[in-house]
Amino acid sequence: MGIKAALPRYELYVYNTVVYLGMLWAASWIFDVSSSNVNRKTFKSSVTPGWYYFGRRMDTADFEWVMWFSTYRDHILFALSGHVIFAKICSMLAPQHRSLMYMCYGTLAVLVTMGWTYTTLILSHCVLLYSISLVKLRWLCFLAGLTTLSTFKMEPFISWQAGFVTGDFELRSVLFYGGCGFTIMRCMSFALENCEKKEGNYSILELLKYNFYLPFFFFGPIMTFDKFYAQANKADLTRKEGAIWNISLQGLVHLGAILTVDILFHFLYILSIPTDMKLLKHMSDWAVVGLAYCNLVYDWVKAAVLFGVINTVSRLDHLDPPQPPKCITMLYVFSETHFDRGINDWLCKYVYNYLGGKHDTVWDEAIATLCTFGITVLWLGPCQVVFIWAFFNCFGLNFELWTSKFICMEPFASLEMAMSPAMSRRIRAVFNTFNFWTIVLYNVIALNSLEFTKLVAKRLLLKGFPITTITVFIVTYCLVQLIKERERRQALINDPDPVPPPTPSAVINIDFLQCFKQKLCFIANHVKLPLL
Repeated sequence: MGIKAALPRYELYVYNTVVYLGMLWAASWIFDVSSSNVNRKTFKSSVTPGWYYFGRRMDTADFEWVMWFSTYRDHILFALSGHVIFAKICSMLAPQHRSLMYMCYGTLAVLVTMGWTYTTLILSHCVLLYSISLVKLRWLCFLAGLTTLSTFKMEPFISWQAGFVTGDFELRSVLFYGGCGFTIMRCMSFALENCEKKEGNYSILELLKYNFYLPFFFFGPIMTFDKFYAQANKADLTRKEGAIWNISLQGLVHLGAILTVDILFHFLYILSIPTDMKLLKHMSDWAVVGLAYCNLVYDWVKAAVLFGVINTVSRLDHLDPPQPPKCITMLYVFSETHFDRGINDWLCKYVYNYLGGKHDTVWDEAIATLCTFGITVLWLGPCQVVFIWAFFNCFGLNFELWTSKFICMEPFASLEMAMSPAMSRRIRAVFNTFNFWTIVLYNVIALNSLEFTKLVAKRLLLKGFPITTITVFIVTYCLVQLIKERERRQALINDPDPVPPPTPSAVINIDFLQCFKQKLCFIANHVKLPLL
């Protein structure tokens, strides 16, 4: 049935109530565990003194979050603020050369931060992949790019290349791997777009402009070369009405999200608790299940905020960067599951959609997903956890296609057509509920650990059966229905239903009134009424 199938309003009210009560109940369990174990020895390094106003300790287990918004906040703000000011001056004085000025500022920032030997290493990779792109063979560009990327994932190549970074500061390894990894992906995008160019080649200067754009250089997101080239060289720099207001509002939203997360870290130790398996074994089923869900939501918030801050800066430069990832709360299918929309867009454009075509055959879908997750494993770094995560997500994506094709066969198609749209939506939501928790469990593997994932699955499906299992699935079913309702409303906005034609009686009445009106006008124009 269609996505526009509606449910009664009272039913949606019930779903909202169940979801909010379930989330509050799980959060209360996590809060109790956090408060009663604040002085636990295993939390000594990750739970540190927090804000003075709260008088509570704060969860600081996520190095990336602490790096961005505590330890190196001033350094990152200084670099991005300098870029914004420099970019604004260049846009006012020489808008036609602004992409070149962005490159100069980015190269200078990398040179000052990482040293001239690291900058030379980056330039050598750019020159190498640019030279290979001139051959205009897609398979050769892929082979060269993936081989180069693999040199940052295995010894002795890692140590040798890491030696090009001068200085000994805490961010050294983070900036090294981030800058090199994203450089290779950007160079591959350039090479593949150059293969598609029918006449001539893009210049190496365009590659350097693309790669050394500072907001994207170290931490992403990745914007494919074709989009960056078109937007960075756009002559018209006028903005739509209210664009600056929307950018400012977006910045305030990100600031509010940062403050909200920091406040919650004082009360819910959702990152430190999963590292203590002894404590987890004594927690309630609701606390363990809620902890797994909260970890996925937090990872989405982190990705949305980190990329959102960078995207706000790039929008000031008249670019349209990749959108934030879709929240796990709004997901119930594998095909929409990703935490980095830039990498997702890159993989879809050059691998998944290129090999899979229309994604209407099982074999093409299997080849496309295997190649896509193979490159993803190389990007994340081959290890046991990444292999397991990739296997289950690849299987889930293919299983969705197999299931959708199976349901379209007889007699299932006839049975669904005989149902009302609302009933079809309810039945589909039941199956989507199971899919939701497979997505949660498969991705908890990558975000936490295999041991924590096993514990969550055991509590949800075995030890907690039937009370916890049924209760959690009822709450999840209500959540899936709310997601479907949001999708229905968005579909009505994007594609509103056509206005039904008037009934025949209404058409006759309208025609009669129009004819009567015409006769009155004729009489008024041709008949002279006597004066009173």
